[in-house]
Amino acid sequence: MKPFIHTGLLLMLLITSGCWDRTEINDLAFVMGTALDLSDEGEILGSVQVAVPLAGQGTPRGGGTQEKFFVITAEGKTSNEVLQRLQKKLSRRLYYAHRSVVFVGEKLAKHGIKDLLDFFSRDPHSRLRTYIMVVKGGEGRDILKVRYPFEEVPAEAVKEMEILGSDLGATLRDLFVISSSDGIHPVMGVIESAVPSEGLDERKNKVFQLAGAAIFKDFKLAGLLGEKETGGLLWTTNQMKNGRVIAHLPGGKVGMVLTKTNRKIIPEINGGKVKFNIQLEGEGSVNDNDSPLDISQPKNLELVQKAMEKSVETQVRDFLSKVQKQYKVDVVGFGQEIYRNEPKQWKVLKEQWDKKFPEAEISIAVKISIRGSGMAGAPLHMKEKEIKK
Repeated sequence: MKPFIHTGLLLMLLITSGCWDRTEINDLAFVMGTALDLSDEGEILGSVQVAVPLAGQGTPRGGGTQEKFFVITAEGKTSNEVLQRLQKKLSRRLYYAHRSVVFVGEKLAKHGIKDLLDFFSRDPHSRLRTYIMVVKGGEGRDILKVRYPFEEVPAEAVKEMEILGSDLGATLRDLFVISSSDGIHPVMGVIESAVPSEGLDERKNKVFQLAGAAIFKDFKLAGLLGEKETGGLLWTTNQMKNGRVIAHLPGGKVGMVLTKTNRKIIPEINGGKVKFNIQLEGEGSVNDNDSPLDISQPKNLELVQKAMEKSVETQVRDFLSKVQKQYKVDVVGFGQEIYRNEPKQWKVLKEQWDKKFPEAEISIAVKISIRGSGMAGAPLHMKEKEIKK
């Protein structure tokens, strides 16, 4: 009987001995951001921003302040080769589950990112919610090295800026979905280095800023959009979240903050001609008025709303002119709208859509509703005789 008891106890000991293949947290190097650039030799230059464990807790030996992150770089012909060479420079295993952003240098973006997307789609450690951005006029590794004053790890600052929703934010998931869809081309957010504000030591602290959108065709950078044009993109793709509208009127301007937006695209196909009707709706409240108009008066409120509608229409039309006539790339998804509404017609247009899109007629209708005008209808600093009621 005793041998059976001994055997049972031995088996229980083996079963409850713990996870033999577990990875301790002290064996991991947490990657917060990645940068991908093109070297002078035409190879991939990969960089990672790694958080320093226990940074800022206590004072390191010798005095001074302990760095909260560091950046390492490696070069290779493929993404896998770069990954292997990066790992050889660290005593801990690279861990990408906390990565918040991937920066792509403008030079590499123009060269092409098809192989990079294939690598990310196959890498089980890539989070689909990771943001991906193009670095305007520079390299991604330069952004990784910026010591942003607000966040301990700069890559986290970019994530927070994207969450605010003030500009275009594209994730790896967005890129994968759009790249595998017909009738639309992908876009990415753009970031660039900025001049430090007063009060910051330029040698220690720098800043960066969101700077529009990057348009891709055949996985290569086709062009960049400025701030106003990116606003037009957000309107037409129904991504306008926390936007503002400014209308210029005689004697001043009026600004409003949007709280609700909606977009609808209706395709019309007649023979070989393609037309799209874009219907945009926006709702919000006035937060700026330096014009002499008392917007609490119905006739003045209607005048401001018309001016707002004209402002949005101009912004959207300028954006469409650039993507349709200059870049000739459908980043809105007009082709997708044909596929959804007229699938038989799309079968005919699909192979020639790149030629048909620049020739398509597009009409824009905007409806702006102002739900609040603040505590005063006219600027409080103006005298009674200056106010137009």
